[in-house]
Amino acid sequence: RGDALPSSRPAAPGPAACEPQTHVVFLKTHKTASSTIMNLLFRFGETHNLTFALPARGASQLGYPHYFRAEFVEGFGAPGHAPHFNIMCHHLRFLRDQVQRVMPNSTFYFSILRNPVHLMESSFSYYKGTSPFARARSLEEFLSQPERFYRPLEPDSHYAKNLMAFDFGFNHNGAVSAQHSQQMLRHLEQVFDLLLLSEYFDESMVLLKEALCWDLDSVVAFPLNSREGGTRSPLSQSTAEKIKSWNSLDWA
Repeated sequence: RGDALPSSRPAAPGPAACEPQTHVVFLKTHKTASSTIMNLLFRFGETHNLTFALPARGASQLGYPHYFRAEFVEGFGAPGHAPHFNIMCHHLRFLRDQVQRVMPNSTFYFSILRNPVHLMESSFSYYKGTSPFARARSLEEFLSQPERFYRPLEPDSHYAKNLMAFDFGFNHNGAVSAQHSQQMLRHLEQVFDLLLLSEYFDESMVLLKEALCWDLDSVVAFPLNSREGGTRSPLSQSTAEKIKSWNSLDWA
C-alpha cells in the first residue's frame, strides 16, 4: 500500500522515547563550576514554566551553612497553600529527609565534584577573608601548620577543610578510615543519580543531558564565577600532597 514495496520488512522498533525530567535537585557545591550548572537550570526552568524552591525571606542560600530544613524554602508549609516545586538548586547543606519533605519521590538528584587539590587552591583565593585563611599569608603557610590557623568551631571554618564532605552533609572534621570512606560512598550512591566532575565538564554535560532527557541546547553552558588563568598559581607536588592529607575525606 502506498510507496511501500511488497517485500519490505517492518522497521525494527527504535528506542522508547524518554520523558524530560522536570523534578530536579542539584546539590550546589562550592568552587566546582556549580554556578554555571545553576544558570542552565534557571534557563530550563524559565523556558518550561517550572517552579523553583527558592530561599525564604529573600535569602541567597537555603539556610547554608546550617543543615537544610524544609522551612528554609519560600512558601513551604504556608497555611492553605501547598506549592509544587520542580527544581531546587541553591546552596544548602544536604539533609536528605528534609529535602524529601519538599521534593516529590520521582526527583532526580545530582551534584558536581572537583579534585580536592584544585578545590582548595581555589577556595583559599576566593575565601581569603574567612577566619581560617585570613590568618595565613599564603596557602603554603596554612598547610605547613594547619592546626595553627584552623579552629573547627569558628564561623566559616568549613571552607578550609573537606568542603565537599561538608556540603554533602557529612562531618568534615570526622575520623578518616577506609570503612568510613566506604560508608560515605555507599550513601552517595544511594541518594544521587549522577555525580559530575568539574575537570570533565563537557563530558559531564553530555551525561546530564542523557540522564535528564533534555535537548542539547538545554545543557549548553557559559562559565560563571571562574577565574582568569593568570590568577592561578601552579602548586608544587609537596603542596598538593599536603592538601590531600588535610582534606582526607574529600580525597577519599
